[in-house]
Amino acid sequence: MSIPRRIRVGVLVPSSNTALEPLTTAILSSLPASTNIIATAHYSRFIVTHIGLSNDALAQFEPQKILEAAQLLAHANVDIIGWSGTSSGWLGFQADEELCKMITDATGIPATTSVLGLNKALKKLGVENLGLVTPYLDDVQSAIVKNYKSIGVDAGAERHLQRSDNVKFADLGAETFDPMVEAVVKDGAKAVSTFCTNLSAAQYAQRWEKEYGVPVLDTVTTVVWDALRMCGVSTKEIKGWGKIMELD
Repeated sequence: MSIPRRIRVGVLVPSSNTALEPLTTAILSSLPASTNIIATAHYSRFIVTHIGLSNDALAQFEPQKILEAAQLLAHANVDIIGWSGTSSGWLGFQADEELCKMITDATGIPATTSVLGLNKALKKLGVENLGLVTPYLDDVQSAIVKNYKSIGVDAGAERHLQRSDNVKFADLGAETFDPMVEAVVKDGAKAVSTFCTNLSAAQYAQRWEKEYGVPVLDTVTTVVWDALRMCGVSTKEIKGWGKIMELD
């Protein structure tokens, strides 16, 4: 047997997030041995404790702070760096594009994000009506809907929980998400995104897809999917995390 190819995926994590690390590791562990690829996740944190549009909340996502965490990942010789977060949903998608360029300029390592990965998947699927499920405040949700409208995606089918306490998002479970997903599908969504990387929701995507017949794109999953693709790894053999893995 040939020596397995090793892929190191560097992941940037909000400091108060406890959901994305176990989920990311589980997704990467789903690559079957038949692919002859061993993919591992390596994490670096920066301070994020609350989500909102106040000056102090927005300041948490200043590029320099994220870049410092990315440079630590570069010490591990990772093959790619993924920002597993959804901040460009309310900051504007250009924020992630600029961040990825900064990371690559500083480290020489390609980069992607949860939201850029999600947007690539939406484009591949031809989605124009997105169901948006989040824990966020009214003004944050409105900003996300507005930014999706700017790229031709109607995210008006939405449900949110009006919360800002990021660390507690991870305590939410299927009893919270199930009715939200059902509601946005009934409102006409042709795909659903559980849009927050501190939601323990990715593991339910396949079940929701079977129940409602639409793709479910979790933002923990989207960054892993795009990171692997950018490393030249096919995701088609990864099962249990939704139809996104079938996309070339």
